[in-house]
Amino acid sequence: MSATALPLWAEIITAVFAVLGAAFAAIGSFGLVRMPTFFRRIHAPTLGATVGAWCLTVATIAYFSVQGFSLFLHAVLIVLFIVLTAPITTIFLMRAALFRERQKGNTKVPPSSESR
Repeated sequence: MSATALPLWAEIITAVFAVLGAAFAAIGSFGLVRMPTFFRRIHAPTLGATVGAWCLTVATIAYFSVQGFSLFLHAVLIVLFIVLTAPITTIFLMRAALFRERQKGNTKVPPSSESR
């Protein structure tokens, strides 16, 4: 199977969404580095990964749909996995961090619902 040249409109769509996806992932990474505390730091990479994955999925669907002359939706499975697992992972990380801070006796974190 040889690669054929894409039409200009497909190249533009693919390039725009690939660059947007990379930009969102980079912004999320910068947020991870720049935020001062773990609780602020956890939010940026999750959003960056999710939105970046959606943009890269659109770029992948556009490229391979035009390249193969049929609608390519296999990439949607990947992004659905990311969309389902990223928030769950974030929740578990936040709960673990809150538990550790409460164990240390940090008064800046809210008390657990069990201690009320």
